[in-house]
Amino acid sequence: MTCHYRCDDACAKPVPNTSENTYFGDIVRAGISRRTALKASGVTAAFAGLYAVPGTSPAAASGPTGKPGARSPYVHDFEATAPQPFATDAVVTPEGFTWSPVVRWGDPIVAGAPAFDFDHQSAAAQEKQFGYNCDYVGLVRKGSQDKGLLVVNNEYTNEELMFRGYTGAASLTTEQIKIVMAAHGMSVVEVHKNGREWKARMGSSANRRVTATTPFELVGPAAGSPLLRTKADPTGRRVLGTFGNCAGGTTPWGTVLSGEENFNGYFKVEAAPAGQEDAFKRYGLTGSKGRAWEKVDPRFDGAVEANEPNRFGYIVELDPTDPTSTPRKLTALGRLKHEGATVSIAPDRRVVAVMGDDERFDYMYKFVSKAKYREGDRRHNLTLLEEGDLYVARFTGDGFQDGVSDGTGEWLPLVVGGASKVAGMSVEQVLVHTRLAADKVGPTKMDRPEDVELNPVNGRVYAALTNNSNRQPSQIDEANPRASNKHGQVIEITATGGDHTTTTFTWKLVLICGDPKDPSTYFDGFDRTQVSPISCPDNLAFDSRGNLWISTDGNALGNADAFFMMPLEGPERGHLQQFHTVPYGAESAGPLIVDDTTVLCSVQHPGEVTGASPDKPVSRFPYDGTGQPRPSVIQVFVDKPGRGHGRD
Repeated sequence: MTCHYRCDDACAKPVPNTSENTYFGDIVRAGISRRTALKASGVTAAFAGLYAVPGTSPAAASGPTGKPGARSPYVHDFEATAPQPFATDAVVTPEGFTWSPVVRWGDPIVAGAPAFDFDHQSAAAQEKQFGYNCDYVGLVRKGSQDKGLLVVNNEYTNEELMFRGYTGAASLTTEQIKIVMAAHGMSVVEVHKNGREWKARMGSSANRRVTATTPFELVGPAAGSPLLRTKADPTGRRVLGTFGNCAGGTTPWGTVLSGEENFNGYFKVEAAPAGQEDAFKRYGLTGSKGRAWEKVDPRFDGAVEANEPNRFGYIVELDPTDPTSTPRKLTALGRLKHEGATVSIAPDRRVVAVMGDDERFDYMYKFVSKAKYREGDRRHNLTLLEEGDLYVARFTGDGFQDGVSDGTGEWLPLVVGGASKVAGMSVEQVLVHTRLAADKVGPTKMDRPEDVELNPVNGRVYAALTNNSNRQPSQIDEANPRASNKHGQVIEITATGGDHTTTTFTWKLVLICGDPKDPSTYFDGFDRTQVSPISCPDNLAFDSRGNLWISTDGNALGNADAFFMMPLEGPERGHLQQFHTVPYGAESAGPLIVDDTTVLCSVQHPGEVTGASPDKPVSRFPYDGTGQPRPSVIQVFVDKPGRGHGRD
């Protein structure tokens, strides 16, 4: 179900990247023989020993630091939970912690919205109710630490679980299609802290829904391009809606960024328009059957509006503090299957965003603004993402001799100083057909780059590489040490001189996921016998100590998806521990660590298991009496501070 509705069965289709660009394995070939590569692929286990961590390492020798005492209110102070079977229909939290919902699909967030009624849904109601599958969670403070605006991506819908009697897209009524379109996009909800818990203010004037029909402004160098013009919008500057919104980020000036990811499956495309055949194929649009949205809006039919798909796949910027503002699509950051973007401020005050293109064998990108951040000048800062330089990453391994997956890298220019650096392509072409442009300059094919985040404590960038079951034995290398990579890894990027505007960096795999009993796994040097198993890292976050928090999506170990915490410094470095798990069929998304006392996170697509239906639900999360699974944002926090056992 998840593969079908979220990404149009991408993993069952040919890999879109058919370029001749090198794999890591080709780049470091001088440091690895074919015989070694075959060993590394799993033909033998000998190569895996390179990643084995001696049990006498300093980190291993130190062991856990737990000791009797009062439990602190901090979320990084917990004892790891055990892996839960995938079919466990419960939120399992660490001892001494509890959870509660903040907002659920269908909650009446906008004034005038009716209460949720599963069997009597309407498009008019859904336009004012909290959207469906929730992913990214952001919080913009509102005047105090105890008030804020919760901004959540509503990535996609599952019609099989939304409507009784669903037998396929053709069975949907016009009203049901409109409900589905209204359930996509983003939700803004005012929240306040009541004691230890965050509560949503239903009907607040600050609350807002952004859907598949909300007007957006296209801004940046590609705005107005002939590639973005349609019959309905001959200016190429105004587009309706956003969908496929996955991860995101909050800017220093208080806006929220959201990545349009799997947009291709929403369009019915029987044939690519003349001159764009390669681009449509590269974005997975060729032959797409769509989701029947063309029945109510002809722009989703490629035969009617050939350029409409070119108007999706961007980073969206939303100002949650102004519910009347028009959200914008930022063409300067390129068009990809954007997982998300998080902005940081460089030493020279320019802003930098590092991004991932979530597809097997696709690339990582970086944007550097032309103008500089001005403290307190919000009007100016709102323009920073409209113009700047765009790069794509090339990684080089330094050989396996040191027993660590690491090396150097460079950012290859695509657009610099307002000029295209890609032969034969204009700036507009580079920014609309970014994948084709990147193919031409020779970046490195990665294993599904998903969330990319900057650690505010150590200043390094971390990226979740979720998995790549298509990687062949001949394609393994130092950064991708396993063929048929089911479990993924996390890469750390250190900019030269700590300045992310530079074009060079070093990199290291700090986490190679899987069952710790597998000697090919790696936990930043920590003893594998003391860590939790983890599979398919997806979203990343940090607490005030710089600890890395990881959510998973599609656990290939047969366990429930979960949230994890891993220190990156000190004697506990690499000590990965499972925090809490999500219910049957659900993906863990987010997370957001708020004041070190609360984990806000999304429980996405609960009960999404093949064969499930409203008449035969396999999950009843969030257990509110409706009898149906409802994607929700929840919070996890210490139940009773001062009791239990804490960890320093």
